[in-house]
Amino acid sequence: MSDDIRALAERMYEAFNARDLAVAEAIFSADFVSHPLGTVGVDSVVKAWSGLHAMFPNIQVVVEDMLVDADKAAVRTSLHGITGGVEEQAPPAMMEIFRVRDGRIAELWGLSSLSRPGR
Repeated sequence: MSDDIRALAERMYEAFNARDLAVAEAIFSADFVSHPLGTVGVDSVVKAWSGLHAMFPNIQVVVEDMLVDADKAAVRTSLHGITGGVEEQAPPAMMEIFRVRDGRIAELWGLSSLSRPGR
């Protein structure tokens, strides 16, 4: 099961980097909950991804570490292609924890060091 969860998480980051919004329905459960955004549903993922792609057209997420235990994956990533001099010191980072149910990401918790305008 841990290999399946690892593959699902990797598929999610690959889809984000490829701007493949259509695959979100196959990766996230219909009742997906994003705790950081306070949103529910696959549409919230598509909206968040679209917003980041519009704000940072060259953004790429690189998986640095991934730990899988039972039905969860903890992933540390770095964000590349961020404009505005943010990467001059070090690329922004994210820490996310996913809970998987029935082969799809059902829940997400996360923190990011990325500063976005207007936030």
